[in-house]
Amino acid sequence: MKQLDSATLARLENVAYRLRWHTVDIARDHLKMHFGAVFSIIEMVVALYFNWMRYDPNNPQWEERDRFVLSKGHAAPALYTALAEAGYYDLDELHHFRSLHSILQGHPCRLKTPGVEVSSGSLGTGIATAVGIAIAGKLDKAPWRVYVIVSDAECNEGSTWEAIQVASNHHLNNLVVLLDRNGTSASGPMLRRNDIEPLEDKWRSFNWAVTEASGHDFQSLYDGLQWSETITDRPALIICHTEKGRGMSVIKEHPEHNFMLNADQYRRALIELDDIEKELVNHVN
Repeated sequence: MKQLDSATLARLENVAYRLRWHTVDIARDHLKMHFGAVFSIIEMVVALYFNWMRYDPNNPQWEERDRFVLSKGHAAPALYTALAEAGYYDLDELHHFRSLHSILQGHPCRLKTPGVEVSSGSLGTGIATAVGIAIAGKLDKAPWRVYVIVSDAECNEGSTWEAIQVASNHHLNNLVVLLDRNGTSASGPMLRRNDIEPLEDKWRSFNWAVTEASGHDFQSLYDGLQWSETITDRPALIICHTEKGRGMSVIKEHPEHNFMLNADQYRRALIELDDIEKELVNHVN
């Protein structure tokens, strides 16, 4: 497996910091947001958009682009900030998040936002749509691939299991799923819900190739994505072990799933971001 050099790792860490900063900046108007869900996938989104996928922000409909589907649509700010940093639209658009007539609504909308492939939000529907896109790609013998981020809570949805069964039956080796394994859902820890364990074995039983990665480690994610390209006869799953609210203690300690930051929490979040920035600068120097 190819190793990422220090310059690339530093660049990716810096982008991850900026996505977290943008997300907190959006929240300065005390907007409700699924902060924990957003921050648990930041590194996964950065790895895809800034070190892996093929796309052209100046031509969002470029035929040979890789397709990305955020099945866990409630984490939309992670995608919006990445698209802005990638050049799909101006960073100032982020300040209009969830505003009337904004191109950035609470959940991804392909009719409004440049770079969004699939309107998502209802858990289990994004991956089903992604399977359809991958089937179309296979029929067209297209060079592009489909990447999907799903939540572990989506494994409680019947539509998810129907979709992954169809994917394996069609031998969709152009489909890669990154599963955000943070162990929590809107109603609390996953263990208190309909038990999805043993998760890896279940996906394997549906004839998927399965590996695991640290969802906050860029080398580990890169290893997983490199591995996915070696799978030639079936779809691939990378179970990414993550932390809800990663990088922000004020987020991790919050008991609610969808909430707004009060003035004190916003101030503390900025202090933590400032510490992250200083650490990144020290690494460079």
